[in-house]
Amino acid sequence: MRLSPLLAAWLTPVVLVAQDTKPVGPAAGVPVGAEAVEQRTHGTAEGIRLVASFDGLGARFVGPHGRVTLRNPSDNSLAVGRRHIVQTVNSQLAVFTRTGKPLYGPLPTNTVFRNFGGPCEEILSGDAVVRYDQLADRWLLVLPTFRRARPRTSPPGPRRAMLPRPATTRDTLPRAVPARLGPEPPDGTYAMCYAVSATPDPLGAWYRYEFTRTLFPDYPRPAVWPDGYYVPSSTGDEVIEKHVCVAERARMLRGAPARELCRIVPGVNFLNPVDLDGRQRPPQGAPNLVLAAGGAQLKGVTDADALQLWRFHVNWADTSRTTLIGPERIAVAPYRYLCGGQLTSCVPQPGVARRLDAQGDKLMARVAYRQFGSHGAIVAAHSVNTAAGAGGVRWYELRVDASQGVSVAQQGTYAPDSSYRWMPSPAMDRFGNIGLGYSFGSATHFPGQRFAARTPRDAPGTLGLRESALVAGEASQASTLRWQDYTQTAVDPIDDCTIWYVGDYLKAGDTGYSTRIGAFKLPQCR
Repeated sequence: MRLSPLLAAWLTPVVLVAQDTKPVGPAAGVPVGAEAVEQRTHGTAEGIRLVASFDGLGARFVGPHGRVTLRNPSDNSLAVGRRHIVQTVNSQLAVFTRTGKPLYGPLPTNTVFRNFGGPCEEILSGDAVVRYDQLADRWLLVLPTFRRARPRTSPPGPRRAMLPRPATTRDTLPRAVPARLGPEPPDGTYAMCYAVSATPDPLGAWYRYEFTRTLFPDYPRPAVWPDGYYVPSSTGDEVIEKHVCVAERARMLRGAPARELCRIVPGVNFLNPVDLDGRQRPPQGAPNLVLAAGGAQLKGVTDADALQLWRFHVNWADTSRTTLIGPERIAVAPYRYLCGGQLTSCVPQPGVARRLDAQGDKLMARVAYRQFGSHGAIVAAHSVNTAAGAGGVRWYELRVDASQGVSVAQQGTYAPDSSYRWMPSPAMDRFGNIGLGYSFGSATHFPGQRFAARTPRDAPGTLGLRESALVAGEASQASTLRWQDYTQTAVDPIDDCTIWYVGDYLKAGDTGYSTRIGAFKLPQCR
C-alpha cells in the first residue's frame, strides 16, 4: 500500500527526515474583505497570568520509564484532570502531577492495550489523542492503527485492565514497530482503539475497545458529548473525503460492550465535532455539531467565506434513526488558507532555508463548546494569510440559540505585526473569556508558543489582553517541515477557568523538539 504523507512522516525518525525547502502553494495575499476583520495592533490590557509552565515529552525528557522515543510531527495532545495531567506525543504517553512532576512514562500509547491482543496492542501508530471527560471525571484515550490487520479469530483480551506500573520491566511492554509486522493483508481492516479509565485515576484500570474501520483512520480528533464520544478522521491525503464516528459513551464508562457508528462525508475538509467544556450540559437531545473550513486544497480552492456545519444526532435505541444532516453554510469574513494549506513549506525560521508547515487548510483542535444559561457558545480557530504577507489566527465565537440555530457572534484575525502566528487552539472559560494558544515565529524569531485572550468587555472581534509568551524558541527546526500538526488547549476542571495549553519549541543545540505545558488564568479567574 502507498503510505499517506502523514504516515510516512511518522515512520521516519526526527533527525532523518529530508524535505525540499522550496515554498509551495499559491502566492501570499488575502481575498477581498479579509482585511476588514484583521486586528493589526496588540492588545494593551494586562490580565493574562502564567501560573504553570514546565516541559513535557520531548528531546531531553526523562521519566520513570526512561527517555522518550520521538517521532515527527509531535501530534501534541493534553488532558487535565483534578489531580493529574496526561500528555500524548504521537506514539508516546506520560502522566504528570499538576505541578509537572512525571509520574508515569514515557511509554508507547498502546501500552494501555497490553494483553488485549489484536491490532490495538500489536500496531503502534501515531496520532494518539487524550481527552478528560469532565461530566464523568474519566479519561479517554483514542489511537488509530495505520495498517490493515486480519479480522480477529478469537475475542479480545480482558476489557478491564490495569495500566502497567512504572516498576514493570520495560522489555515486557509492547513496543511493536510497524515496519517489522510484514506485508498488510489485502482483505484486512484498520482499527480505532478506545480506552476509558475505570476511575478518575489515569494510573489505574482502563476499559479497552477495538472498532474496525474499512477506511484509513488518520488524524482523529475526539470530542466529549453527553450521548457519545465523537471521533472524526481523514481517509487519506489524496482524497477529499472524511469519516465521522460516534462511540457509545454511556456503556464505555461502565465497561460494558459498546458500539461505534460511522458516516462518510465526501467533498469536505477535516471535520471537528464540538468538544464540551464545563459541567453544564447542552439541552437534552441536542445533536453534536460538526464543523469544517470551506475550500478544497486538492482542487486548488484555498479561499472561502464560510464555515460548514453538520448536525450529528445519534439514536442508540434505534441506530437506524441516527442522522448526520448538513452541510449548512455559515457565512464568515473571507479568508485564504495560510500558505495554501497542509504539507506546504510556509513559516520562515532564522538561519535556515527550511520552512515549517502551517496546516492552513483546516479548523484546528479543539472546537470547544460551552453551555451558558441562555445559549451555547462555540469557539473555533484556524491559520490564514494576512495582509502583511505573514500568518494570522482567524478565530470565531458562534452562538447556539434555544432552537439550536447557529450564528456568528464575533470573529477576528489576530495579526498585530508581520510575524507568523499559526496552528492555534482556542478555549472559553466559564466567564466567557476566550483564550488562544498558538505557535509564533518569523525569519528573526525561533518558533515558540504564545497566548492571547479577550474578555467579554473587549470590542467584538478583538483580543484585548496583552499577548503572553509560554516559551520562546531557542533553535530552528531544520530536519523536517512537519511542525506539531496541532497544539492543544484544555480547561481546568477544578475552577473551570484556568486554560492549559501545550505546544512545541526547540532548545538551543537540539535538532528534535521539546514540548512546553503551561496554564494561564484570565480576568475573574482567581
